[in-house]
Amino acid sequence: MLSSSRVNAPALSIENFDVFNVMGVRLIDVPREDLADIVVQDARQHAKTLIVNANAHCMVLAQKSPWIRQLFQTANIAFCDGAGVQLASLFLVGRRLHRTTPPEWIGGVLEKLGSEASIFWLGGSQEAVVKAAQTYKQRYGSQIAGVRNGFFDATKGSPDSEAILQEINAAKPTFLFVNMGMPRQEKWLWDNWARLPNTIAVTAGALVDHAAGTVRRPSRWVANLGLEWFVRLTREPKRLWKRYLIGLPVFGYHVLSWKIRNLLKRSDPKA
Repeated sequence: MLSSSRVNAPALSIENFDVFNVMGVRLIDVPREDLADIVVQDARQHAKTLIVNANAHCMVLAQKSPWIRQLFQTANIAFCDGAGVQLASLFLVGRRLHRTTPPEWIGGVLEKLGSEASIFWLGGSQEAVVKAAQTYKQRYGSQIAGVRNGFFDATKGSPDSEAILQEINAAKPTFLFVNMGMPRQEKWLWDNWARLPNTIAVTAGALVDHAAGTVRRPSRWVANLGLEWFVRLTREPKRLWKRYLIGLPVFGYHVLSWKIRNLLKRSDPKA
């Protein structure tokens, strides 16, 4: 629940927070509580808001995918979602960005909005997405604007994607939670954002599984120590071993490459 001390706080704007370029990716240094307040404001104003987040896996993908960097450049809110990105920002730009993840603040937002909010759930298994929608309706009073599992052709212009776009536009949800894994969820939003109605779209990853109760989130202290990746790896080794055991060293390589590039640029009088 959002703290009572923030209920009467003056209106916030994401433009009030510092923006940093970390490894070519635009990130906003916004605390979790302020992010939640801004989302509540946008929901009540029926704003069209795109919210994306970056972890180490995303930063690696962004090095070879210009569209990911462009997505973060144009998103209304782009925040740090991972201890690795926090450390990289401190090492590269001298600022340890605030870190959060959608499951940490979405509940508080929905509790504040109650039945004012409607949610379209996109992604996950059919069982999980239905359970997640029902759970959030019971827990927060959120209306169910629609549910669609993630087993469809997400290619731009495909019959599946066109049908989903029509359904979302007809429903006009307050929130669109896209839970299709990275980078599939980001690519679908990149391809279709201009055709969506006024909604708050969130690249929510495993939120659907957390909401459905099929996956438990680690304790907050685990995340604060930067060990959430290890817990996830032990729970889903077959799916995540490559991302973490190979992806994290690759991430470290790119961080060092950016550091060397920045040092060379500073030492070059022509730069």
